[in-house]
Amino acid sequence: MINKLTAVLLFCSNVIFAGGFQVNLQGQKQAAMGHAATGLLTDASSIFFNPGAVCFLDSVYQLQMGSSFIIPNVQYLELAPGNYTARTELNIGTPFSVYAAAKTNLGNKWYYGIGIYTPFGSRVQWADDWKGQFLIREINLKTIFIQPTFSYQVNEKIGFGIGPLAAVGGFSLRKGIPVQDTAGNYGEGILAGKANGFGFNAGIYFRPTENFSLGIDYRSAVKVKVKNGDANFTVPESLKEFFPQTSFTTAIKLPQVISAGAGYKCGAKWTFSLDLNFVGWQSYDTLRIDFKDTTAKLQNIRSARNYQNTFMYRAGAQYIVNENVTIRFGAYFDPSPVDAGYLTPETPDANRIGITTGASFYISEKVKLDCSFLYIEGMKRSDVNLETQFGGTYKSRAFVPGFALEIEL
Repeated sequence: MINKLTAVLLFCSNVIFAGGFQVNLQGQKQAAMGHAATGLLTDASSIFFNPGAVCFLDSVYQLQMGSSFIIPNVQYLELAPGNYTARTELNIGTPFSVYAAAKTNLGNKWYYGIGIYTPFGSRVQWADDWKGQFLIREINLKTIFIQPTFSYQVNEKIGFGIGPLAAVGGFSLRKGIPVQDTAGNYGEGILAGKANGFGFNAGIYFRPTENFSLGIDYRSAVKVKVKNGDANFTVPESLKEFFPQTSFTTAIKLPQVISAGAGYKCGAKWTFSLDLNFVGWQSYDTLRIDFKDTTAKLQNIRSARNYQNTFMYRAGAQYIVNENVTIRFGAYFDPSPVDAGYLTPETPDANRIGITTGASFYISEKVKLDCSFLYIEGMKRSDVNLETQFGGTYKSRAFVPGFALEIEL
């Protein structure tokens, strides 16, 4: 029993790179428009959405800094005939983004820039004594992508951009161990590590007319590695030889993402956008963890995940109220990559609908404040995990306000 649940205890890395409350918040204007921006030129955050559009910016220099505040809530209900319920503790995630773009000395056709953003990052915490404590008590994770970018305007209608990216981050995880000390307290395992990986982002932007634009963007898969992570265990003295303080390594491939989008300006005030995103989640089929020291009760992990590829559908609109105020709104549908039989309380993933809104306000001629608000509703989902036999019904939602400051020169 201990051996089996210890294997469950060490399930960690997929939380960093998979579903749960992973949300796309790489630009506040785009977040307010359902994150549909592959075929639109908006601002320096096109470094993320489509590097090919950056070279069409009007300003010589542009700086944008923003952050969002993820306020998630997940409810668990035991399957019938049970009636046990639990909720996650209140914790607020704070993903951020910084973009800077400028014309080069090579002429008006060349732009360069850099983007620093956090596409994965959140904190999930259940009560230490909840029914699933041997699966998860708390996880805290953060990843940062750094992407220098070059964008070239081939002609008045076509732009191309590419940027190598480096991914760095870290995480910590707490889970209970089903052994008790003389006071009746359950044991605990804590895993912590730092991860890194490399990839690239490339895009093409096509503007056949002043009112219509198209874009395609490819963000490569990124193989992220954790080396020499720390594995620490609190167990009764009689079991310490089976749970040594040791290190571990693991690696996982973040999925490739292919996005295609279109934008259309209708008159002087309205702009509409549509995006279709392909996410190659099949790259995550198995969780692998190797420990430096193993025992009869602490074994290397090989656990099936069998994630499936998904398509995300996004739409947004923008309306210019006057020269100082612009409002936006949008929506998206995000299907879960997690098959039946593989749902866990670490990532209680389900099909999700996002409803978005936001606005921009000019503080001065060169300074703008962008605001967004995202509401995410996860559909109710019941499942029993094939490996752990832990089942339940999950219902999730999240509120995500965000702000950014934009400076043009």
